[in-house]
Amino acid sequence: MYWDWKFSNLVSLLFLGFALFLYFQFHTYPSPSSPLHIDNMAEDASPESIYDFSVKDIRGNDVSLSEYKGKVVLIVNVASKCGLTQSNYKELNVLYEKYKNQAYKFYAGFEILAFPCNQFGGQEPGTNEQIQEATCSMFKAEFPIFDKVEVNGKNAAPLYRFLKSEKGGYFGDAIKWNFTKFLVNKEGKVVERYAPTTSPLNIEKDIRDLLGSS
Repeated sequence: MYWDWKFSNLVSLLFLGFALFLYFQFHTYPSPSSPLHIDNMAEDASPESIYDFSVKDIRGNDVSLSEYKGKVVLIVNVASKCGLTQSNYKELNVLYEKYKNQAYKFYAGFEILAFPCNQFGGQEPGTNEQIQEATCSMFKAEFPIFDKVEVNGKNAAPLYRFLKSEKGGYFGDAIKWNFTKFLVNKEGKVVERYAPTTSPLNIEKDIRDLLGSS
């Protein structure tokens, strides 16, 4: 009986060894240059600042946000038919006019990046051409307007996924409404998030603090 048990264990070990041999003999691994390996690297790579993103402007041209290195940036999701539209555009224009050309006075320049979004009450329904016409003629905006994006959900723009991950809001990270604002420092890091109802002029001090910091 002892020899039967020993023989049975020997057969099991031989079978296991043969199975392992077959596995390592025929199993293939992705090479460092294979698409699978590259995809995994891309998924593992985490953006560190807004400079790691490229977006499209209102005309469909690619824009690398690294163009704004060294500037304080205010990023806003905008809409043309919202109850907050008139007051926000008016005050954003005041801030932009006041600080856009004052890099000589401060340690950095200032920029506002506006991203139209139709996810809140369908209040930005127009085409890019119509949006550009409205922002320029009706609201007199001189700051850059970008391609219409989604800011929430599975189709949210990568930039907005990053912004929300860096600065969450009350009751979850989702953007709650038009004119949510993100303030970004000269290193491309998100330092503050403001509710849609926060007046742009009420964050002027925060902007000045970032502009004046060395």
